[in-house]
Formats: sequence, structure tokens, C-alpha cells
Amino acid sequence: MADKPITAVIIDDHAVVTAGVRYWCATAEPPIELVDAGARLANVWTGPGGDADVVIFDLQLNGEQQEFRELRRLVDSGRRIVVYTQDAHNATAVRCVELGALAYVTKREGPEHLVAAVRAAAKGFAYTPPSLSGALVADEDPNRPRLAPQEIAALRAWFASSSKRLAAEMLGISVKTVDTYIERVRIRYASVGRPAPTKSDLVARALEDKLITLSELNNTT
Repeated sequence: MADKPITAVIIDDHAVVTAGVRYWCATAEPPIELVDAGARLANVWTGPGGDADVVIFDLQLNGEQQEFRELRRLVDSGRRIVVYTQDAHNATAVRCVELGALAYVTKREGPEHLVAAVRAAAKGFAYTPPSLSGALVADEDPNRPRLAPQEIAALRAWFASSSKRLAAEMLGISVKTVDTYIERVRIRYASVGRPAPTKSDLVARALEDKLITLSELNNTT
């Protein structure tokens, strides 16, 4: 029997955006079934939208604080969230990840990143597109090592997927490359006086530096 198709519900008040996302999902291989919630948050909670594997959440619907509260409520209820937005501010991206979003994709990043983010989120995995990588490495705190985007992506994938093999499959790279990135991260943390010789130490550092959230760790498979 074929695997059940991934379903996603999109909450966005721009019909053109929704039409584009619907096309990307329909032409993906395998296709993703998309439910249009329009601008009504209630449609994310009930009917087909309530049963969708992933919520594609636009931050432009309401006032910022109200949107953050709704994002937190969705995450707390167990929904898997991909934020899809025009807002490219680093602080907004980091805030959404802190609240439990599994991915933050800007509308200028294209279908390859949105589709990949939806697929990852459906499995409970985090996904790190370029915009989110940039936001996570922008911090100037001297106590935090400057990690490369690939290193952050390897860490997040490893923590969220329970094994390096699954992390490698998720990122489309080899297990050896994942090992290399993780060892570089250990060296960088040691260089700022925050050694992380074990996986649990790295998890603690990543939580301290907001590279991953507790909700993502709770989705580990």
C-alpha cells in the first residue's frame, strides 16, 4: 500500500500566494495535498484543516503579538508549523523558532525550500532554509561560537531525527559529512570555553543558544 500523502493547511489572506503554494504542492513528487484556510484561523482547527499534518502559517494576518500567541497555541496543541512569510527580519525568525516552529521560510525563497520544509515538518523534523540559517548565525555574543549554516543544519537535523543516518538522509548528505560538521561544532564550542564533548552537552548548548527548541526535541522519532 502506498504511503498516505502529506496534507498541509495554509493560512494566508492572499489568494495569489495560496494558488502558488497549491501548484508547488500539487507538482511536488510525491504531491502534497493542500487545504486553503483563507484568512480564518478557525479553519486551521476544524474540518480538513484540523486534520492536516502541517500548518503553513503566514505572519502577516494580524498584529505581531497576536500572531505569536496563535503560533504558540498551535505548537502547544501538537501541530507542526512551517512559518511562511514576507518578514525577513532575523529577530522574527529566531522568535518563531523559539516558539516551536519547525521551519521559517520567507516568500522569496521559492518552492524548493517550502516543499522541503513541509515534508520535514510532517515527520516532526526541523528544516533550516537560508533565511533561518542567516538569522541563527547573526548573533554577536562573544560567548556563542560562530557556526556555519551547514553546521547548524546538521545539529538541528541530528537532534530532531534521533540518528546521524536519518539526519544525513534528511539533509541529502553523507553520514561522514554530518560527523564532520558536528565535530567542527564541538571545536567551536570548546574555543569559547563551553566544551560539549557529548550529545547531551551539545543539546544543552543548542538550547542555551536557541538553535533548537524543546518542542523540536520532543518530536524526535
